[in-house]
Amino acid sequence: MVMAQCLFKAIKALDNTVIIDVLAPTWSFPLIERMPEVRQAHVMPIGHGSLQLKERYLLAKKLAPEAYDQAIVLPNSWKSALIPFWANIPKRTGFLGEWRFGLLNDIRMLNKKHLPRMIDRFVALAYKRAETIHQPIIFPHLALDKGTVAATAEKFSIHTQIAQPILALCPGAEFGASKRWPESYYAEIALQKLKAGWSVWIFGSKNDTNVAALIQAQTHHQCVDFTGKTNLGEAIDLLSLSSALVTNDSGLMHIAAALQKPLIAIYGSTDPSFTPPLGAASEIVRLALPCSPCFKRECPLGHHQCMQDLRPDIVLSVMDKAGMV
Repeated sequence: MVMAQCLFKAIKALDNTVIIDVLAPTWSFPLIERMPEVRQAHVMPIGHGSLQLKERYLLAKKLAPEAYDQAIVLPNSWKSALIPFWANIPKRTGFLGEWRFGLLNDIRMLNKKHLPRMIDRFVALAYKRAETIHQPIIFPHLALDKGTVAATAEKFSIHTQIAQPILALCPGAEFGASKRWPESYYAEIALQKLKAGWSVWIFGSKNDTNVAALIQAQTHHQCVDFTGKTNLGEAIDLLSLSSALVTNDSGLMHIAAALQKPLIAIYGSTDPSFTPPLGAASEIVRLALPCSPCFKRECPLGHHQCMQDLRPDIVLSVMDKAGMV
């Protein structure tokens, strides 16, 4: 959803009068609310991987009175193209994907060489079929409400810490353990920054509480642990207060980049060339071993060297060179 904002910005750059609505799952609404290009969001109640043809048909008929001129379908699945078709939207744009002839009538053939990144593919759909992207891609930039940010800081009683530099740690990765930098390495970074007078905040979902607890144990519970305690909107607001981040390849990484935060993105089993953090102050750290990227949830060789050999001193050195001190 963060990277989809590149498409929204491209559409607005081509014609600022275009009205953009988004069909998306409820969890993503805090992101959409911070994208000024979007007028409103409709709830997509059907989970990823579910067919639920009747529910899709009923949702399409509910959307039909909106009389949209065009639908841009970002997922490549066959079922994702059903709702625009049943809603009688006259122009239905997307990549061919799962042989969606008929469902889409503005079909694009994907050339991965010409469109190597996800954002390249999204933005290409803002243009006519024969056109190429003829202006620089505008990176995501989430808008903040100062009052909401202040209220969130007050809720979590951390407004007194804002005067000092704050290091945010995002040690989780929903994809799997292969994307996670070791907890002990995060703890070592935290200890170095705590010693230098920084506050250290740990972010993540409830699935990351065990990881955060390990970091807390190794830092004598000197960090502030937000894992499982915030909703997405609150996490965005709190991340906006940070001075720098160290993060795995994760959703929070993309959010932090869209907040224009200086960050260190640690890659092992995944490839930063396809979905890199889109921020001018983002630094990518990886070892580029012959076995990576493997895109596996667990290390298929059992050693996890792509992360184990990426020692904390390497990250601290990059932070120092990038001015995150």
